[in-house]
Amino acid sequence: MRSLYFILTALSVIGLAFWAYHENYETQEALSEAEDLQTQISDARQRLRVLNAEWAYLNRPDRLRELAEINFDRLGLLPLQPNQFGRIDQVAFPPDDTLLPILDPIEVSETEAHP
Repeated sequence: MRSLYFILTALSVIGLAFWAYHENYETQEALSEAEDLQTQISDARQRLRVLNAEWAYLNRPDRLRELAEINFDRLGLLPLQPNQFGRIDQVAFPPDDTLLPILDPIEVSETEAHP
């Protein structure tokens, strides 16, 4: 009976050692993967900084003004005029019957402000 306990204990120790060995390698793999992801994130952030700098460089007002002047004939860009905007009477508002009725209005124009 005693030898059975020794064998079971030895098998459980061997099983636990195998489990710990396996978990150690899985942990090392997960740490390596996390480090790779951090490197990829760092590279992506660096690329984004470069793209933002390029975008800011390409969108300089003096450069865009020169491009607009060079391509004026092709683009036909003109300054905005007040008559290009719509008038308020041209806006199609919904009919009044579709609005929700205010059942208990509160007059606020005559009330005094309290600090």
